[in-house]
Amino acid sequence: MHPDEQPTGTVVSIWRYPVKSMQGEEIDEAEITDRGAIGDRAYAVLDRETGHVASAKHPGKWGALLACRAAFAAPPRPSAPLPPVWITLPDGAVLSSAQPDVDRALSRALGRDVALVSRPPDTATREADRSPADGSAAQATIVEEPMALAAPAGTFFDVAAMHVLTTATLDHLRDLHPSGRIEAPRFRPNLVVATAAGERRFVENGWIGRALEIAQEVHLEVIDPCPRCVVPTLAQGDLPRDPGLLRALARHNAVASATVAPGVVFPAVAGVYATVRREGAIRRGAAVQLGGAPVSPPR
Repeated sequence: MHPDEQPTGTVVSIWRYPVKSMQGEEIDEAEITDRGAIGDRAYAVLDRETGHVASAKHPGKWGALLACRAAFAAPPRPSAPLPPVWITLPDGAVLSSAQPDVDRALSRALGRDVALVSRPPDTATREADRSPADGSAAQATIVEEPMALAAPAGTFFDVAAMHVLTTATLDHLRDLHPSGRIEAPRFRPNLVVATAAGERRFVENGWIGRALEIAQEVHLEVIDPCPRCVVPTLAQGDLPRDPGLLRALARHNAVASATVAPGVVFPAVAGVYATVRREGAIRRGAAVQLGGAPVSPPR
């Protein structure tokens, strides 16, 4: 082991979200490229009226997206065409991305004229609720924002290609917000890393600017804290609405941005964003090591 490397934990769950802002699927393994886990945010819903990419960050308009679930009909593979996606709507009806009337069916379910797309507009934007995390605003503050701030062009990521969360953070949040149901899917991570038994703190805060090596194969660079928006507080799957979660984070974990908005303090942070510096496969149970600052160029 390199002197800078520290045994950090184990990958205990892997997630991908075939359609942006819909519920995703937990998988046993994933191929990781510079565009993240293959198939992650491969599709999105486009609002034909505004041209915005639909995002549950504006729940007043797009909250129904989180009541939909997306899963690939077959595992996506490197250098192969994307397989179709099955979309389960809130009423239980199931659509295929390959069926000719998928846009019409989605428009009917979401109450807006939309299209399911696999490529973003040249300048992708979304609308987001940026009300204060402490809940002090009397009404929602909706702003228009660019996407893919630190991700490869042509992707549907909000910021970066990978989002990593630890069991230490989840357990700490359970202590800080005991009335809530703190489960990983609320936060929509790609990787959940189990750290030392009994560790209960925002351990990822110390990873920013450092490398993560997974299974001695995949290398990630941790670039920024992950500020939480309204999405983790929304009802999704069997998880109930929980506005107190964001307030708990705002009270206990504000972290300065290092990359996206250097020096700006994000008021409610859980987890980190990462970019891919070496591609490869990740499987559940893979060892994770924290290293020093990355020195090799992305590839």
